[in-house]
Amino acid sequence: MKHDFISAFMLLFLVLDPLGNIPVVLSLLRHVPESRRRHVILRECLIAGLLLIGFLFIGARLLTAMHLSEPSLAIAGGVILFLIALRMAFPPDHGASHENERSEEPFIVPLAIPMLAGPSALTTVMLASRQTDDTAMWVGVIVITTIINACIMLASWWLSKLFGKAGIAALERLMGLILTAIAVEMLISGIKIAFHLA
Repeated sequence: MKHDFISAFMLLFLVLDPLGNIPVVLSLLRHVPESRRRHVILRECLIAGLLLIGFLFIGARLLTAMHLSEPSLAIAGGVILFLIALRMAFPPDHGASHENERSEEPFIVPLAIPMLAGPSALTTVMLASRQTDDTAMWVGVIVITTIINACIMLASWWLSKLFGKAGIAALERLMGLILTAIAVEMLISGIKIAFHLA
């Protein structure tokens, strides 16, 4: 039980990629008054967390309605996680993509969706809803991961000064390497089930 919780936590934490989101948070909130940043971050994390929990409960029904098998979900999930891991290992230039970002306070988009509760995170909890009966454990994982993610976002300015761009990039690449291994393991598991391999 404890091992399953830690594994689920690590998976969702890596998928949310809080360290990789630091440059985006700094860019999106640079025009927001400092007194409002805390409120905005907590609000967006709450919205994202509730959405992930919602998908946890309706995900199995959606997958059943779409007649998707467990092997196809495992393989698709592995491919998605692998692509995310590549993005983490070779991150895009966040500064250029948000150079002309509007100055008003962001609401839901793009912080809550898709930066936090994006396709990768939603797919992860949908897979979890199909592959496990321990929904309570996953609710706990989502709550704890969301809280930690919010804390990292709140500390974005401090972490940026502490580690610098190079340090944060190195940490994100390390997380990408770990996520790559998880993605490959998921792909292997899905292929074994699909082709009835030992």
